[in-house]
Amino acid sequence: MTHTTTEQPARRASGAVVPVLAFAGIVVAVMQTLLVPVIKDLPQLLDTAPSNATWVLTSTLLSGAVATPIMGRLGDLYGKRRMLILSLAVMVVGALISALTSQLLTMIAGRTLQGFAMGAIPLGIGLMRDMLPREKLGSAMALMSSSIGVGGGLALPLAALVAQHADWHALFYGAAGLGALSILLTLLVVPESPMRAKGSFDLLGALGLSAGLVLFLLPITKGSDWGWTSGTTLGLFGASAVVLVLWGVLELRLKAPLVDLRTTARPAVLFTNLASIMVGVSFYVVSLVLPQLLQLPKATGYGLGQSMVVAGLLVAPLGLTMMFTAPVYARLSAKYGPKVTLILGLLIIAIGYGAGLGLMSAPWQSLVIAVVLGAGIGLAYSSLPALIVGAVPASETGAANGLNTLMRSIGTSVSSAVIGMVLANTANNVGGVEIPTMHGFRVSFLIATGAVAVGLLMALFLPKPNRAPQLLASSEEDDSVVELAEEVLRGFRGRVLGADGVPVARAKVTLIDRRGRQAGAAVSDEDGSYVLAVPAEGAYVLAARAVGHGPLASSATHPGEAAVELDLSLPGGAVTA
Repeated sequence: MTHTTTEQPARRASGAVVPVLAFAGIVVAVMQTLLVPVIKDLPQLLDTAPSNATWVLTSTLLSGAVATPIMGRLGDLYGKRRMLILSLAVMVVGALISALTSQLLTMIAGRTLQGFAMGAIPLGIGLMRDMLPREKLGSAMALMSSSIGVGGGLALPLAALVAQHADWHALFYGAAGLGALSILLTLLVVPESPMRAKGSFDLLGALGLSAGLVLFLLPITKGSDWGWTSGTTLGLFGASAVVLVLWGVLELRLKAPLVDLRTTARPAVLFTNLASIMVGVSFYVVSLVLPQLLQLPKATGYGLGQSMVVAGLLVAPLGLTMMFTAPVYARLSAKYGPKVTLILGLLIIAIGYGAGLGLMSAPWQSLVIAVVLGAGIGLAYSSLPALIVGAVPASETGAANGLNTLMRSIGTSVSSAVIGMVLANTANNVGGVEIPTMHGFRVSFLIATGAVAVGLLMALFLPKPNRAPQLLASSEEDDSVVELAEEVLRGFRGRVLGADGVPVARAKVTLIDRRGRQAGAAVSDEDGSYVLAVPAEGAYVLAARAVGHGPLASSATHPGEAAVELDLSLPGGAVTA
């Protein structure tokens, strides 16, 4: 089991940190929808078959899925800001490669590098947790989490405008410019987090997870082309299951795994991740259906006959509403908790899709659907990182949020495959061209509603928040300091864990200052949680002991601003109280 240390005090985070990190999230999310306006023209632009052209989109999806949990773990170990800049730099290189070619294989290589940047979103969430005070953290993480949808929504009209009036390679030059600007702003504004997880990078685990994800996502994205019952599709699904099971066995045996599966199996984390898949499914359905409905000719009898740019503008409020929902989420979550806001978000999504079944006959109705769904998806997306952060130690923030972002990506991948199959099977063939039908659009909305219902069920299973840890104090002065610590959570906080990773209740935790004097004491709660206030910034030693475990002394430096997360992992061995 790893635990968190502070190598050095962090620079004070400026007010620009949140918008800069959110901008980075929007930039990397743009990569996912950058080519949507020219999808139908890709075979001609790249001089290849349609089945080969789809690899330009599939490669970005696969690399993003692989990079997200890996970059999260690397950020925990070696610095989240450092890995964020690396992710953006790889994206810029990939965008420039794509901008300079019309060859299929080179384009796929560039798009693969662009997908690598998806790890920036969990890294940004981790940086926010490490640097921001508690009262600002909720809305900041909400904005960062929603940046996935904001970037995707805003990219559609802008990319359509560029594709309609300029050479399509200009899309990649623009993406490279945005990436370079994001790197510059990050270097100037965002300080490095002092939080580090102890341990080494699990290379074998990274390779195993990468192989398992590729084997799983590849048949999902290509199943419609290969056939869902073909030997290739079923064989890859079977190979994925074998690889992921073997990977899980390996991770459970390692002291410093890429993904702590014991933590992932906690109900708060497990049900959040399952709900995330369903939110991802619901988000992508509207992104696939509305643009097609808006651009179909009116001669079909149900198409709305809008241009590519107008269709993008009508769908853009989906992302804008998600962005403006972040401060609303912060207030609701502060009062009722992220579980309630997740449930509320899912209910709003269900209302949006239910109403959308009868609101497909005019462009303004598409705008209404986009706004309602944007509000619901924004609330749901905003709740997810708060639920994850509240359930895992700081040493696993990057990896845990990376895994959660991966779950959303799996949801969008499943959604793309299923909705693509539904629209294809319900399409009318007119002059050799497959035209989606209104029946297919409505079935797609019903599928999204069903996914939301499953997500709502998962959200209802989320456990209630744990009560605050008990603290012990030796004087009335200490009592006042403890009350302040409970209010603003400044000081050290975390969990006391056994050698097997199980939380240790009623462990005694003592805070010792640099002169060897006791500066505070606490007793861990039933879930192993403890909180200790600090009288001032500086170096401290935290000593912990519990019946049935060996003693532990862990040194750490407190920067004096926000709380420092420090998990204490007790060695085995019987010790009397």
